[in-house]
Amino acid sequence: MTGAGTGGEGLCWLCGRPLGARVEWHHPVPKSRGGRAMVPVHPLCHRTIHACFTNAELARLPPLPDALKEREAMARFLRWIADKPPDFHVPTYKGRGGG
Repeated sequence: MTGAGTGGEGLCWLCGRPLGARVEWHHPVPKSRGGRAMVPVHPLCHRTIHACFTNAELARLPPLPDALKEREAMARFLRWIADKPPDFHVPTYKGRGGG
């Protein structure tokens, strides 16, 4: 789900960078597994979460960003994205299991 931008207010649940004009909402516990809570994330961060993890994997992990950061592919992404502007975007490719 894509929502109206926050104009840079708030931080991304995953990477901790300021949010930009586009904000998506992620269910830390997948909706298909009963999750209702949603957290704001950059579109690129949201796509990367779902490229690195299946819903079954997300359901087994604690619903905290630190649990996702333990996977090497996610840690690499977060190091790479750290200095990018809030509205930075590139195509995301599925690469589950990378780490």
